[in-house]
Amino acid sequence: MATDITMPQLGESVTEGTITKWLKQPGDAVAKYEPLCEVATDKVNAEVPATISGTMTEIVTEEGKTVEVGEIICRIREEGKGEVTAPAPEREKKPEAASSAVDGSDKSMKRRYSPAVLRLAQENNIDLEQVEGTGRGGRITRKDLLQLIESGQTGDAQSRKKPVETATPAPASETARAAAPAPAVEPKTVPSLESGDQEIPLTSVRKTIAQRMVNSKHEAPHAWTMVQADVTGLVKLRQKMKEEFKQREGLSLTYLPFFIKAVVDSLKEFPHLNSVWGGDRIILKKRINISIAVATEDALYVPVIHDADEKSILGLAKEIHQLAEKTRAGKLTMNDLSGGTFTVNNTGSFGSIASQPIINHPQAAIISMESIVKQPVIKDDMIAVRDLVNLCLSLDHRILDGLMAGRFLQRVKERLESYGLDTQI
Repeated sequence: MATDITMPQLGESVTEGTITKWLKQPGDAVAKYEPLCEVATDKVNAEVPATISGTMTEIVTEEGKTVEVGEIICRIREEGKGEVTAPAPEREKKPEAASSAVDGSDKSMKRRYSPAVLRLAQENNIDLEQVEGTGRGGRITRKDLLQLIESGQTGDAQSRKKPVETATPAPASETARAAAPAPAVEPKTVPSLESGDQEIPLTSVRKTIAQRMVNSKHEAPHAWTMVQADVTGLVKLRQKMKEEFKQREGLSLTYLPFFIKAVVDSLKEFPHLNSVWGGDRIILKKRINISIAVATEDALYVPVIHDADEKSILGLAKEIHQLAEKTRAGKLTMNDLSGGTFTVNNTGSFGSIASQPIINHPQAAIISMESIVKQPVIKDDMIAVRDLVNLCLSLDHRILDGLMAGRFLQRVKERLESYGLDTQI
């Protein structure tokens, strides 16, 4: 008898996944823990392993389809077990009892809303009681709401209210309010397509990025500040060491590990920068886990260096390299993407000289290291050519005020300016 293989829970708060590629086909032999398919979620790409050894008999979920955690994706006949005719289900003998059990299950499943569904409904003012779900047991999925929002029919869903059996005359004041014209609601505009235009479907990763950026800007009151640091000593240090470092370690020595080291040492002095918003409280995080932005051709990922304060500049350089390689190869795990407490962004690698990064909510702040540029400055009453860099900090004004953020940024600047030819890595 074939065993059902279901969509596993691929991480905390992950409620569904999209089958991107089947690695096994019906008739193929399958070993226990061998990958069956590749799955994309709103957090990470992963492989689904077989839970038993045997032969795949059926693919239930085709490539490109999104299903919820717990739904059947394929079936495997276990090794050494042939097909057995299953006895008639008990519900055939008692149709009425079975029917009511199924109905009850459907209702309970329909009202089990995932965090993603609740968030989308709240943001778009959707009454979930009026939405027909396509998930198991009528459950409403995130895909159902996204389709409803994209179709512009959220208002229609809201208007389909249950009829009221009796009507009670309303007070005069309420009648007057009802008679008043409703404020005009500006409809969502959909750009028209012209000849030669190309539509690019949104991937699950791109949808997640869009949703989280909007959520962060709507929820966290962003403030922004910037200082300029003289990193001439750091530039000379890297220039002196980069060839030897490349030969010895097999990877390039960039400015980013020096920058992260200055940041984590400063976070120890100002722990409020290493905190998260907890709704009715601020949570100071004990561990310093640095999220770093790594871009691919079509998406932006934010893997995490865990316990970054315990690592040397060399250790940071190695971990940055490993995370960047895993990101570009699509091999990041949930652990690689979880637990970040503060985000560092290296926009200078693209030539940027100033930026206003969006906070990686619920973190308190994000800092960007911009491009290092040679500029003439006044030093000791003389004009000198120095290597300068802008450090840009976006902060959640609910958690942080300008004074603390400014002091933190000043300490990062001082540490960067202290790097020189005698610095040990």
